[in-house]
Amino acid sequence: MTLQERITLLCQLGEYILSANAEWESTKERAYRENQWFIPEFIQQAVENIAHQMLNQRALEEWSAEYSIPAENDRPKNIGIVMAGNIPLVGFHDFLSVFITGHHAVIKASSKDEVLIKHLIKKLYEWEITVQNQVSFAERLNNCDAYIATGSNNSSRYFDYYFGKYPNIIRKNRTSVAVLNGKETKEELEALADDAMLFFGLGCRNITQVFVPEDYDFIPLLNALKKYDYLMEYHKYKHNFDYHLALLIMGGKYYMNNDTVILTQNDSPFSPVSQIHYAHYSNKEQLNENLKQNEQIQCIVGEGYIPLGKAQCPSLTDYADGVDTLAFLMEL
Repeated sequence: MTLQERITLLCQLGEYILSANAEWESTKERAYRENQWFIPEFIQQAVENIAHQMLNQRALEEWSAEYSIPAENDRPKNIGIVMAGNIPLVGFHDFLSVFITGHHAVIKASSKDEVLIKHLIKKLYEWEITVQNQVSFAERLNNCDAYIATGSNNSSRYFDYYFGKYPNIIRKNRTSVAVLNGKETKEELEALADDAMLFFGLGCRNITQVFVPEDYDFIPLLNALKKYDYLMEYHKYKHNFDYHLALLIMGGKYYMNNDTVILTQNDSPFSPVSQIHYAHYSNKEQLNENLKQNEQIQCIVGEGYIPLGKAQCPSLTDYADGVDTLAFLMEL
């Protein structure tokens, strides 16, 4: 397939995932049945982000032009992709990067998120049979020319062991933080609630820690987070909330909560589901320098950073871990 043919096909996929097609609706329902973290609202959120930010013709053409992707790839490589499964279609961008460059993608889908991605690739097969030569699935990624693998800090050691001698991108645990100044409006704090609570807080772009001034008033933030009080209707989330609240009470730790989310002071940027850590700062310049040097941070929201409410809307060039996937693929 030529580059333009691939772009046309991807735009068709973008239209499809925004449609009310009965087969697609059934697939989304099955994805939720098989993984209770993938509630319908969050699947739809992920789908709309992908369609609007990644699968439109102008964005794809500008993206491919920026990297001078040739009309045809005369020497395609086999790229093994190990996908994560923490949020719906989290590995889609890796597939997209390989596909747009004309390489061959060999995908190991996560058992937690295989329904959606396999269905979408199947649709590409139906619309253009030659896609079967470019995209396939496998349980073992043997004999690939390069690898892109996403997982935890623990699994990254295994990835490095197996894939280290090949060109690779190996991603570890990451999370995101917010820097607040206490002057945020109600609307801005509600936008921050989206950054923190969408996907139950399980994504690397979810805000799991907020940095605030010493005299910060947490009441407006706690009120804004009530926007997601319906998450308590889902037993997996409620179980986490009850469990971590009990631990804090038994440990005699100071905490704040609004019956939906728990705020605790903690220097770690990683917080468990249902909990957001906070830390105070006095020097924003020093804080900024520290955050830039912290390899655990995926993105930062707040004044002077990514606007509040935009963390969960990554564009084609918002590469995970800051590693340019397309540049990596073009250099192979």
